[in-house]
Amino acid sequence: MNLRMVGCSHHKTSIAIREQLAFTPTEAADALTAWHQAHPGVEAVLLSTCNRTEFYAAGLDGAPAPTDSALAEYLAAFHSIPVDQVASELVSLDGRAVVEHLFRVAASLDSMVVGEPQILAQVKSAYELACELGSAGPHMHGCFQAALRVARRVASETALHRHRVSIPSVAIADFASRIFERFDDKEVLVIGAGEMADETLRYLRDSGARRFTILNRDHKRAESLAATWNGKAATWGELHQQLIQADLVISTTAAGHPIVTLDYYRQQIINQRKQRPLFILDLAMPRDFEPTIGDELATYLYSIDDLAAACDQNRKNRQREMPKAERIIGEETARFLTDTRMQVSSPLIVQLRDEWDVVKQAELTRLMNKLGDVDEVTREEITRFADRLVNKLLHPPMKSLRDEAESDNHSSLLDALRRLFQLKE
Repeated sequence: MNLRMVGCSHHKTSIAIREQLAFTPTEAADALTAWHQAHPGVEAVLLSTCNRTEFYAAGLDGAPAPTDSALAEYLAAFHSIPVDQVASELVSLDGRAVVEHLFRVAASLDSMVVGEPQILAQVKSAYELACELGSAGPHMHGCFQAALRVARRVASETALHRHRVSIPSVAIADFASRIFERFDDKEVLVIGAGEMADETLRYLRDSGARRFTILNRDHKRAESLAATWNGKAATWGELHQQLIQADLVISTTAAGHPIVTLDYYRQQIINQRKQRPLFILDLAMPRDFEPTIGDELATYLYSIDDLAAACDQNRKNRQREMPKAERIIGEETARFLTDTRMQVSSPLIVQLRDEWDVVKQAELTRLMNKLGDVDEVTREEITRFADRLVNKLLHPPMKSLRDEAESDNHSSLLDALRRLFQLKE
């Protein structure tokens, strides 16, 4: 298949490299726009989350997809990083492997927390952005729409999503609970007002937290989220004071760089806290807090990768449902590839039938002229005979195409039929 993906994820790539290759929504739009202008004959979708950055591409009108190195170089160049610095951390897939991988990602089988609900929305948003910018074409439409269908099947036909689980839920249950025995008397500061912030607030409330402050650069969004959770909104200029007062901090911005540096934390925050414990869950990518802040007294800083062990346990707990989900992935991958191959076959089938119909009609005309005065009933019977003959002669090659659409030999059969019947591309 004419599909390729180059990217990185929590499976292989360190958080330090992932945050270098991460894209904010604005950067993703800029990157796709620039790519589309430079490569108008190539479709592209860019997926960037806290755990992965993946660049999907396909050539239009039969053109080959870009090479792995071209995609890797583009990802690195956008961030002004030498490609040699990150090349060994990247994964490359093509053809069927791309389809299967995207299906697993959308269905949350490839997530750090299996069954987490955010990834499907993130995949959908990445696809919709590519559609808005005109960088998604027929290949991406088919592949991503199928991925969304697969995710819905896995959610409805397995129990992987039955109990809501996410990175915030694991962090609160396995980390924050070790530091605080109760949450109802704690001041919770949430920096950012997106889906991850909303998800985190859900689990904090379920764990007993009641005192929420939402801080976001867009103050209206902070006010909206605060109203949802019966909290209060703070302005960006109040970050300093809020960090001093907070007991728990959850940071989920798309800033692109640390919003709290070690120097700032040492000079402005830590002394005024008077050794009160501060739990910081940094869910941003790139990270919002410099990692060395976690070495400071009474400061407990956790990032995405610190949740790995807890997430592995989550995977084990859901292992019984994985075979069902994997079976769905296998079925849907085979279905998608078969449908795609049949779409490729359709022009040849139409062309072959049209050319045989031309020959049939010419021979019918010649025969009728030779027979002379023939009654209408006889003419109709002869015409039906010719139609049946053409259909029966076409049946074997058509059946072979349908059968081979389920295998990797499909393109070879198409080429053979073109040569055999002298059909033009």
